[in-house]
Amino acid sequence: MSEAQTSHPMRTVRLEKVTVNIGVGEAGERLVKAEGVLSKLAGQKPVRTKARDIQREWGIRRGQDIGVKVTLRGEGAVSFLKRAFYVRNNRLPAYSFDATGNLSFGVVDHTDFPDMKYDPETGIFGMDIAVTFSRPGARVRRRRVVPVSVGPHHRVARAEAQQFIRDTFSVEVA
Repeated sequence: MSEAQTSHPMRTVRLEKVTVNIGVGEAGERLVKAEGVLSKLAGQKPVRTKARDIQREWGIRRGQDIGVKVTLRGEGAVSFLKRAFYVRNNRLPAYSFDATGNLSFGVVDHTDFPDMKYDPETGIFGMDIAVTFSRPGARVRRRRVVPVSVGPHHRVARAEAQQFIRDTFSVEVA
């Protein structure tokens, strides 16, 4: 790409949102504890996720609450990502990025976060973190009136998302 194309304001890559998910697999006390852990980590109230299918072996019915998630945007997303990358020792494997430039990784233990302590009453929860990148003008695919698909040159590529993570958060992508 030429210098003029990379300096154009519509070509800048930005962090759109961070989605944090804790899947418990069952309703009840464990789900309430996961909700408390996620609200303490993210700083906002999580929403419950429901089962889409029936899993007879695990005793899961359609529509049953089986997890919690929270979507972070703006400064809250940036501060959470800094703490999550700290837990991962500021290293990510290259296969964590998909072809459209989005990033997904997991954290095995919520007590690895700097501000969290182990509580035997709560237990230990792992979480999945999904990071979505976009460019200015990408909302045309989500708008209600005349939605249009985003062209291939305006989508965020894997290499561009990796470079954004390296530059913004000083994370090593191997």
